[in-house]
Amino acid sequence: MVKIQWYPGHMEKARREMTERLKAVDLVIELRDARIPEASRNPLLHMMAKDKPRLILLTKTDMADPAATEEWVRYLKSRENTSCLAVDLMRDSRCGRKIIREALLLMQEKREKQKARGIRPRAVRAMAAGIPNVGKSTMINRIAGKNTLKAADKPGVTRSLTWLHADPDLDLLDTPGVLWPKFDDEKTGSLLAAVGSINDDILDRKMLAMDTIRMIQDLYPQLLEGIYEAEEGVNPNGMLKAIAARRHLLKEKGEPDTKRAADLFLTELRHGKLGRLTLERPDEENSEDEGAEDLHE
Repeated sequence: MVKIQWYPGHMEKARREMTERLKAVDLVIELRDARIPEASRNPLLHMMAKDKPRLILLTKTDMADPAATEEWVRYLKSRENTSCLAVDLMRDSRCGRKIIREALLLMQEKREKQKARGIRPRAVRAMAAGIPNVGKSTMINRIAGKNTLKAADKPGVTRSLTWLHADPDLDLLDTPGVLWPKFDDEKTGSLLAAVGSINDDILDRKMLAMDTIRMIQDLYPQLLEGIYEAEEGVNPNGMLKAIAARRHLLKEKGEPDTKRAADLFLTELRHGKLGRLTLERPDEENSEDEGAEDLHE
């Protein structure tokens, strides 16, 4: 499996700023990609915000396996001090209100105590955080009911931390997409790269495509063979050749262009053209605390 690491300087700067700003935050809204709910969990964020209530949003559900998403929601809700919602930020016009309602429910006990003491609760202050290209800006636009922030289908667009009065009951701190200095295993890096959360310029896209093909074949047998008309049980390189033949990606002498096939495969995966796929299962994973102690503060 290809080894991937990507932690540019602006992410370390953002991490330090996030750590400082957390002092003024009531809860954390953590966005994860529903296709890779564990790989898209940033252990740095878990460590920084350990004592804060947390709302996990599984985004990009329109491209994820619905049954697997339900499994993940149940699994993540079982965590202490954590709530979880699966949301379709692109198509569900009501998801902004759902997120606000869930955030206020998490803070209800504290707000009721304030009211009992004669204190009028202010708007809840929430930090919106997650890996690159997971939908933070889109979420904030949904809550605000307008395009307050620029959203793009690539990592690294948001570079600064910004407070927004998104709703009378909810102030949101928008943060850049942040990864962590070292992935626990090579599979995590491959999964993040596969869905587009790592800068493509640093990747060996052919090796990444083959890693991803292998994972999909394990979880969804015969799926790719059916889409690309490949032989049953073909290895990842053979699958790239089949993709090249199916999509007419040939070199001058008629040989399959597996490099272009890898690019096309990753593009089709990232845009949901291969169907609704989830590349991780809850029963494969260990405790969320594992590995956090190895990260710097």
